[in-house]
Amino acid sequence: MIVGAGGIPPALFFMETKEFRNKVEANGIVTVDLLDYRPTEMAVVFDIKEGLYMGLIVKEKEFRSFLSEHDWEQYQGKPVAILCSVDSIIPTWAYMAVAEKLSDVASHIEFTSPELMDIRLWTELIMQADFESLRGQKVVVRQSSKLAPQLYVAITQVLKPLVKTLMYGEAGLPKVIYKA
Repeated sequence: MIVGAGGIPPALFFMETKEFRNKVEANGIVTVDLLDYRPTEMAVVFDIKEGLYMGLIVKEKEFRSFLSEHDWEQYQGKPVAILCSVDSIIPTWAYMAVAEKLSDVASHIEFTSPELMDIRLWTELIMQADFESLRGQKVVVRQSSKLAPQLYVAITQVLKPLVKTLMYGEAGLPKVIYKA
């Protein structure tokens, strides 16, 4: 080992003190996290199969009895996804009867899976959000492999007309999607 003046190795002797700077902050990049726009209530399921006669068919009298005895208050203020999880032919009026009961208690009602309903509600929240403060900014939408592509499509539609640069990933190493 080569030793310099005072027994200090030359590499350390000539080392300069460097100041670290936050490149993200210096570049003025703003991060948008789609998780911040997640619905507060996730969809619950109303499965018509519970009202089927012998788990197979809709018999009007039994189905209407099932609907009148069902506890509808459990859906109060919640988005409800109506579906039938068994292979059965359900007459359209049955879906209408369920929707009529839910209309007084549920916040949203759809014939869909709860996962698709959650994505649709989440997309609506993104589309309705006020992003005006991002006008002219460099914006990176935080990546998450757990989020549906529909959410990224929605945020792109909302942000492109507003931002100077739209990026995807993490603020330190984003992928540029659009640059004005």
